Amino acid sequence: MRCERREPLRHLRRVPVNVAAYVRVSSAAQDVKTQRASIARAAKARGDVVGAWFVETMSGKSTQRPELTRLRASVRAGEVARLYVYRIDRLTRSGIRDTLDLVDEFTRAGCALVTVADGFDFQGPAGEVVLAVIAWAAKVERLAIGERISAARARVEAEGGSWGRPPRMTPALVAKARARAARGHSVREIAAALKVPRSTVYRVIGARP
Repeated sequence: MRCERREPLRHLRRVPVNVAAYVRVSSAAQDVKTQRASIARAAKARGDVVGAWFVETMSGKSTQRPELTRLRASVRAGEVARLYVYRIDRLTRSGIRDTLDLVDEFTRAGCALVTVADGFDFQGPAGEVVLAVIAWAAKVERLAIGERISAARARVEAEGGSWGRPPRMTPALVAKARARAARGHSVREIAAALKVPRSTVYRVIGARP
């Protein structure tokens, strides 16, 4: 009787797992360094290496975001077997239904979701309840932030101030830019002399790039 030779277990190759991470901030004034560092540490502890990072700079009030859309397509294509997020609210802050739908979509596609900072296990019969509570809290927090911003804007404008970033050019600089333009200086020369972007000069002198 012929016996088949079995390869020792130590020589068997581990099937690679495609690991990705999604990080999101709401504005360009924020950065994703904390999220990336925390995810990288958590992945390393599990023996994972994040092969693809999906980085978004948009509010979580809607699920219609370019990087999230790209991530969902990759998950549906079977390219992501494990997805890391810093917290579940990085995926969405638009409410319970969107959160549960996203998680269900990933699960049905065979993608395991790992959250680093939530401190809850979303697996098992109580998983949806925990998710629902976190999703509800995230939406409430987002709405509260919006209300505070609106109130602050109303107060500033009521006091005669202006809301938003201060203008790059003061009225004096605007006058200088227009005077130089009238003397025939180019936009490049004006921008260099006043130390402002050319796009700003184009705007204040009414020229087109």
